[in-house]
Amino acid sequence: MQLLPQHPNLEHLKKQAKELLRLYRTGDSDAIARFTRSLPSARNQRPEDASLAPLRLHDAQSCIAREYGFLSWAGLADHVETLRLRQDAPAVRLSRWLALVYGGDVTGSSGLARPLLAARILREHPDLAGGDPYVACAIGDEAQLRHATAADPAWVNRPGGPLKLPPLVAITHSHLAQLPEFHDRLYRSAQYLLQAGTDPNQKIGNRYPPASLATPDENGPLSALYGAAGVNRDPALTTLLLDAGADPNDGESLYHSLENPECTRLLLLNGAHVTGTNALRRSLDMAHAEALELLLAHGGDANEPASGPPTSDWGAPLLRAIALRRSPRHIEALLAAGADPSARTPNGISAYSLALQVGMPDVADVLSRAGAAEPLSLDEQFVAACARADAVEARRIKALRPDLPGSLQEAQLRLLPDTIAWGSSEAAVRVMVELGWPIATPGGDWGASALNQAVFHGNADLAGFLLAHGASWQEKHDYGDNVIGTLSWASINEPDADGDLAACARALLAHGMPTAQRDPGNPELVLIAGRRARFSEEITNILLEAG
Repeated sequence: MQLLPQHPNLEHLKKQAKELLRLYRTGDSDAIARFTRSLPSARNQRPEDASLAPLRLHDAQSCIAREYGFLSWAGLADHVETLRLRQDAPAVRLSRWLALVYGGDVTGSSGLARPLLAARILREHPDLAGGDPYVACAIGDEAQLRHATAADPAWVNRPGGPLKLPPLVAITHSHLAQLPEFHDRLYRSAQYLLQAGTDPNQKIGNRYPPASLATPDENGPLSALYGAAGVNRDPALTTLLLDAGADPNDGESLYHSLENPECTRLLLLNGAHVTGTNALRRSLDMAHAEALELLLAHGGDANEPASGPPTSDWGAPLLRAIALRRSPRHIEALLAAGADPSARTPNGISAYSLALQVGMPDVADVLSRAGAAEPLSLDEQFVAACARADAVEARRIKALRPDLPGSLQEAQLRLLPDTIAWGSSEAAVRVMVELGWPIATPGGDWGASALNQAVFHGNADLAGFLLAHGASWQEKHDYGDNVIGTLSWASINEPDADGDLAACARALLAHGMPTAQRDPGNPELVLIAGRRARFSEEITNILLEAG
């Protein structure tokens, strides 16, 4: 096992991983041997077999971490961060620690909360919250809160501390509540504050950029209840606040509670209104149907009109649920609540036909039992065959109708990007493209082409396939940018942990996307295709090296 240097640098470790991967891809025997020694998926393989494995950067990072005695790259990164904080001045250390406890909407940064690392750092620096009752709220130090209240009873309703937080917001938005060792402490601290006269409806303006700690967005209020039900999704803490009189109609809690239907149920039982929250449509994003069923049982409109732009929705919730490939249980819940089984998209596609055209015959069966079955036109039969990746049937129909697929409606053509957006069959995508589907057709919730959708998810194989069949990096989406912008956003935010954005970048470069150069005015940015852009370090290096 190798020993870390006394002052390890995470960026240097990242470069080690990149260099290891580069050597591996050149067939370097030492690099291959390191993987077979340390990476579980390659361990004990013959060198000639290991050299053929499609290893990625995360594999190299895992190998580096294990060589230093850690089980994962995340564990190594956390250890390095802990060591770095030891060297910081106390004020800087506290600021960085609070960013790990709360995340960007509270601190004004763009980072995510990391409660496990925050807890680890607190164990090494137990004095972090010493003397400041507002910081003590973050960890549930009830003794400090009692001491502060004895000295100044009014403080419980006054914002303060490094983040200018009302005390109850500081408790309920602490991501440490997700850890068993802190959960009960935070609950008891919230309970004490409410008994001491704290307003259960304390709130702050959202600080997430472009807002900031100094200039929060007051049009996006974040209440104490939202912290309990929508951030930590904690039924016990949610119940405590509701019993104390917290308003369930705060504009955020219901919408963000849906990942934990128990929190959703508590809000609804205490008077949360479904109408006007967009919660019902968001519940269709959930693989489980429980949240949708709760909303429908408490006044949700199964025929709620769409409020977004035409490219973002299919129309009625029933149609939206089908387009998102939701389960028969979702469809049955909507129908039982009065959804119109004969609903049609703005382009006239029926719910029954849509189910078949997105490859959901089980949902079509549910609609058929509701009396919505109807014969499919030849166009619709062609789309349905493509959706189920039945190339033989699709080619048979195309022989009868050589104008297909070009003569299809726009709503039917968007099946190509929608199939990628909702994670459906890649085989269906390949059938569509090989049969001549217009490859730049926009779709998904952000009006993006199939290539944009593939890059967003880091699906390098599919991106390469699309590029080889005529897709272009210049294809735009509804946010006014092209695939460069998609690659930029995805590389920074990593929406799909299993994606391979590095391979996507290389595929784009191989098919004509311009290379990059450093922006002389800002070393964190690059100039590409005449514009400034920001990418992750890995993607930045790929774009620069290609040039």
